[in-house]
Amino acid sequence: MVPILASFSLLLISALFIVADCGSIGVNYGRIANNLPSATKVVELLKSHGLNRVKVYDTDPAVLHALSGSGIKVTVDLPNEQLFAAAKSTSFANSWVQRNVAAYYPHTEIEAIAVGNEVFVDPHNTTKFLVPAMKNIHQALVKSNLHSDIKISSPIALSALQNSYPSSAGSFRPELIEPVFKPMLNFLRQTGSFLMVNAYPFFAYESNTDVISLDYALFRENPGVVDAGNGLRYFSLFDAQIDAVFAAMSALKYDDIRLVVTETGWPSKGDENEIGASVENAAAYNGNLVRRILTGGGTPLRPKADLTVYLFALFNENNKVGPTSERNYGLFYPTEEKVYDIPFTVEGLKNYHDRRSPVAGNQPVNGGKGGVSKSTTGNTWCVANGEAGKEKLQAALDFACGEGGADCHPIQPGATCYDPNTLEAHASFAFNSYYQKNGRHMGTCYFGGAAYVVTQPPSAYSILLSLFNSAHIKLFSAYKLFLTRSTLGRCNVGSY
Repeated sequence: MVPILASFSLLLISALFIVADCGSIGVNYGRIANNLPSATKVVELLKSHGLNRVKVYDTDPAVLHALSGSGIKVTVDLPNEQLFAAAKSTSFANSWVQRNVAAYYPHTEIEAIAVGNEVFVDPHNTTKFLVPAMKNIHQALVKSNLHSDIKISSPIALSALQNSYPSSAGSFRPELIEPVFKPMLNFLRQTGSFLMVNAYPFFAYESNTDVISLDYALFRENPGVVDAGNGLRYFSLFDAQIDAVFAAMSALKYDDIRLVVTETGWPSKGDENEIGASVENAAAYNGNLVRRILTGGGTPLRPKADLTVYLFALFNENNKVGPTSERNYGLFYPTEEKVYDIPFTVEGLKNYHDRRSPVAGNQPVNGGKGGVSKSTTGNTWCVANGEAGKEKLQAALDFACGEGGADCHPIQPGATCYDPNTLEAHASFAFNSYYQKNGRHMGTCYFGGAAYVVTQPPSAYSILLSLFNSAHIKLFSAYKLFLTRSTLGRCNVGSY
């Protein structure tokens, strides 16, 4: 009897990996680096690891040519900077499609176009151009008879949600519903497309370690979290975040729209206060996510919704600004060596094990209700990127203090935080006000590259320090104590 039972068990396991391969794993191929391998080598790397879907952030000819004939499905991007032109000019849209899509298809298997990326937090106020741009690009596809094969959508950040906890209460921001979400979701329905969503459980965990269990964030065994609104039990923060988006769509009567996770990942390295950023946690999150997606099944709210998920990112990108984590989301080093060993295919999952170290402290101090709230640990702030240039900083500052609704009264002439009267100092104050107001959600500290997240509270003296070159930093640090006790010191952009 024992050999029969053993054989039957092996048969069941084999069957699981054969019939449950319903979801799909892809990867984001970002290139903000100066040390990456050639596009041709990258395609070979993808193929050697069984990655058959890739998302790029432009339409670089070298990349699209390299992907030709590879059998890898591709999602390309029309950047935010071109939304205005695509929305206002059908001739621009037609030319863009001809030059960047039709010229490569079908040898390069372009399956989707991401029109913009996280447009709602773009400081150039491009939100109103999004849906018109999507429609014009679609009409250009129709003109080229490509609309049946290539879908159009636009990735949204979770900051587009007004509520995300509990998942059943998920809702979109009210000011975006009528002008953007309803027409966009209607467009997706009419064209048979899907909503693109960027979801990062790492940010929720890192900022709220007092209420979110690490096991819950990493798809590890845990008691689960019951949604009081619908009684469903969640065993991963990822599922809870995705179902919040499904609930938001359902609230607008768009239950039939599919969802693709266009970005998700976990950093393998971070600054001291970037809690949870480590090789072990990154391996656990991405490895367990791959297993979760490729072994089938949807979310608690949409159990039949097999998901396509794009891991972020293919490489560590050394030219990214911001905290250390920004340069350490890669699955591979630029040398093509794996940062950590996880599978990307059903076959590879047969020998996969989440190798966790016996370290205590995986549970939140309050028992783990799984909610997301302000934490006294893992706090983050948003500051201006001085390398972005005056024009970009000014446009972002105008957005934050205007449409963004940041509290900019303290930086008006004569107000307590007007000094130092520099664009970078004022921008840092406004950006952080906007960032904190929006719950520090992913995507609310970007401003088109004009800002980045830091893990140390940036007081006024640190803003002033940023204005000095490296030769003067040591000299100027002598003023730290004086400034922190002065009016300037009280204008700490992290004091929200």
